[in-house]
Amino acid sequence: MSSKKLTSCVCLAFFLVSCQFIQLEAQLQVGYYDTSCSMAESIVKDEVRKGFMRDSGLAAGLVRMHFHDCFVRGCDGSVLIDSTPSNKAEKDAAANNPSLRGFEIIDNAKARLESVCSGIVSCADIIAFAARDSTEMTRGLGWDVPAGRKDGRVSLASDIPANLPTPTFNLNQLTQSFARKGLTQEEMVILSGAHTIGRSHCTSFSSRLFGFNTTLGQDPTLDASYAAQLRQQCPQGNTNPNLVVPMDPSSPTLMDTGYYRDVQANRGLFTSDQTLLTNAATTNLVNQNAMNVYLWQSKFANAMVKMGKTSVLTGSAGEIRRNCRKIN
Repeated sequence: MSSKKLTSCVCLAFFLVSCQFIQLEAQLQVGYYDTSCSMAESIVKDEVRKGFMRDSGLAAGLVRMHFHDCFVRGCDGSVLIDSTPSNKAEKDAAANNPSLRGFEIIDNAKARLESVCSGIVSCADIIAFAARDSTEMTRGLGWDVPAGRKDGRVSLASDIPANLPTPTFNLNQLTQSFARKGLTQEEMVILSGAHTIGRSHCTSFSSRLFGFNTTLGQDPTLDASYAAQLRQQCPQGNTNPNLVVPMDPSSPTLMDTGYYRDVQANRGLFTSDQTLLTNAATTNLVNQNAMNVYLWQSKFANAMVKMGKTSVLTGSAGEIRRNCRKIN
């Protein structure tokens, strides 16, 4: 093939990919339900508010739910589907059960929306709205949510290991995991800041406290006094699967920059938190975010919008589930 023809083919391929991207962006839009279900976002916000008043920790659960939904099969609401006798769904994978919570808030919002505009608002969009509302209720910055996602029809627990980053990931593993979803290393550091709210089960970090390796009982990158505190809260040999600790002890219900200050002080709860200090570029980002809460909140809002567009189903793809827990 001549160089001229090869160049033409490359340009055509780039043009077609660009057109697909532009089409996707056009199908997701802010104010998507303004004419079809004008109360959609306010109904979701009201249900999130009621849930937050009962348990402020549910806000962190809903932010995490959006992340776990988008990283597996894209932002398609598949994390909400219940398991059946013939299929173990995403929500029952070890990474999600029992740690994911807030499903009842999504259920309540969906029930109200079905009563006023049946078959219009997707479960995937409800999750996206709820994550934004939860951020606002924990004193973070909100954002306009581009909507128009359709709901997926498949949910497999077996999809989780290859898609969700784990608390034991090092920096390279984290960077690659986010890159596969179209997110940069900086956006990975920004989104990690969501660990400033919420809690963790002891099982997610106990390996840093006891029998770290053949020569060390404790992870040497973990602050000694913090480790001692964690050992009291999560004693060795404990068999209670529901034992939890706050991820940012100083302000577990505020979307602030306490997480980054914890990492600076070697008090990142997970290996995947503390690993942000193993590289000059990510260390610089940690320091920037720790010093400027508004800067981080602004970047977090932008990163959440971008993450919320991951492999979405739009147009004729997918469906609008009548019940978020099962396909139509």
